[in-house]
Amino acid sequence: MVDAEDAATPVLVCSDAFREFLHKHCPAVAHCFRPTPWCWGGRLQTLLPLLLKSKPLVTYRNVAFPASSSRPTVLILPGLTGNSQQLYVYHVVSQATRRGYRCVVFTNRGFDGGELLTPYTFCVSNTADLHHVIRHVKALLPQAPLLAVGVSMGGMLVLNHLADKGARSGLVAAITLSVCWNTQKSAESVEQPINWLLFNRQLAANLCSAISRNRKVLDKVVDVDHVLEARTIREFDERFTSVVSGYKSCADYYIDANPDVRLPRTTTPVLCLNAADDPLCPQNSLPMAVVQHLANVALLVTAHGGHLGFLEGLLPRGECYMDRLVGQFIQAAFEHTEELARACGIKEEDEEVEEEEVCA
Repeated sequence: MVDAEDAATPVLVCSDAFREFLHKHCPAVAHCFRPTPWCWGGRLQTLLPLLLKSKPLVTYRNVAFPASSSRPTVLILPGLTGNSQQLYVYHVVSQATRRGYRCVVFTNRGFDGGELLTPYTFCVSNTADLHHVIRHVKALLPQAPLLAVGVSMGGMLVLNHLADKGARSGLVAAITLSVCWNTQKSAESVEQPINWLLFNRQLAANLCSAISRNRKVLDKVVDVDHVLEARTIREFDERFTSVVSGYKSCADYYIDANPDVRLPRTTTPVLCLNAADDPLCPQNSLPMAVVQHLANVALLVTAHGGHLGFLEGLLPRGECYMDRLVGQFIQAAFEHTEELARACGIKEEDEEVEEEEVCA
């Protein structure tokens, strides 16, 4: 028989040294997570935050950062079709700014409300835009440590960037939230009838809306009318993403996009939060076996929480378990950077290589 206390305690898969660091500086990893009693299932946890959670007061502004500033900076990557106005982004910003950190929100092409200048949006296997943004921020703020928070698809981009760049990632650490580890398995999960009705259909519609807004420039490379008939994310990727990105098929794109196979190539410390009942990222896609052999990756899995839900308490309006975890980890990474690097087996020469890349 499984004790109720044990069932509520998240499973943490990582090296002993990384575990010790997290228990010391990020205690939420060992705290029991009990979802809101009347919001137990993963689908409800996924749907209800938009209706229930309060919206923190956040003000954005376009500003040229002072080059002398050493204020730690958090780079936030929203999920599929997301932007700086998402509720979960507001809560990440709130966690960071209350601790005195600067925030920068990365928005994929075509989803910031502006018009596309070139016939390309994004694909999670191509991290060139993210690399450019990181270099830009580091050039403006050469003394400021930079940490990434990747949400859902944004987390896939972060992980793929970490794998592509290795010790030259430009980041002191990263945290991902409800990342989809295996694109094929995620596509199959959201194509289940109830998940298609609740999630897939709307996400596909949001993707098509972005294409429709930029029809003039995209008509040059795809059959826009055919793209707009897509009713699932996979159909959209078959008709648009894989075509524009130069893949022979959607299956080839999905294989190349999977962060689970790239994970062993990462060296930057990264904490990954997932829920076992996430309707968009099924439990059988979590790379538990892979993470066990990596010194720099920690995978934290709760029994419940859905996709970006993690609601707790009878009236879950304020910060949730996910928000609290993000706040603790970014503070731990910024205030104990060297200790974190040692815990993750990062050598001094690796840090020097990263500095040389940023200054080049």
